[in-house]
Amino acid sequence: MHQPDLHDAIARLRSRSPLVHNITNYVVMNTTANALLAIGASPAMVHALPEVEDFAPLAQALVINIGTLSPPWVEAMEKAAVAANVAGVPFVLDPVAAGATRYRTEVSLRLLALRPAIVRGNASEIMALAGETGAAGKGVDSTRTSEAARDAAAALARQARCVVAVTGAVDYVTDGARMTGIANGDPMLSRVTGTGCMATALCGAFLGAGLTAFDASVAGLAVMGVAAEQAIPGAKGPASFQVALIDAFHALDDAALAAGVRLR
Repeated sequence: MHQPDLHDAIARLRSRSPLVHNITNYVVMNTTANALLAIGASPAMVHALPEVEDFAPLAQALVINIGTLSPPWVEAMEKAAVAANVAGVPFVLDPVAAGATRYRTEVSLRLLALRPAIVRGNASEIMALAGETGAAGKGVDSTRTSEAARDAAAALARQARCVVAVTGAVDYVTDGARMTGIANGDPMLSRVTGTGCMATALCGAFLGAGLTAFDASVAGLAVMGVAAEQAIPGAKGPASFQVALIDAFHALDDAALAAGVRLR
């Protein structure tokens, strides 16, 4: 296990309030923006083709989520990624449902070639990008466990020269040589749409706050898991859990994160 440096991670994020440029899907725009605001970042949902090249360099991090694809959005994603690279702005890729269709897989691989700092996905998505056949998920849901995707995640990290975060019952973060597991969360996360997208955006927020790609990934997933555990006692079901989760992001501090996180 690699021990990440999470000391004062949330305080650093809140003091810097990084601008996180999101090109994400229609389903999660509102909840993703609220999650970023609650943790202390500044979200921007900017996807229009005529402005993404101008906006990406203004941000501290770019998050690309391919959940609801269309050709103009794909072009905007690629142009934003290139502009971010030129400006030295790191970007995070969420290859939603990669492996489910040829188009999604092709788009994910094209974006992967543009050198994201972090790729965050479920086990099926990561295994599909690593080239494993028969790894397609059930729509946007994984049919594989994160444990089964550990080797694929490490191989993908080495191949793409990035950090790969694979989420599941236990989340794993690897750069191909090191690996850390985060054993936090609650099954209710799978009953609310967009929680994986939130996790990706949180990784982007910590990346924009100046953490390394490895530590930003661990911090983002740890915050997601610990906040879920804090939210579940006051939740009556998925709807109230979503509200409690946003509140938990807002209330979470570094002391609570350090006390609650379970690293492997």
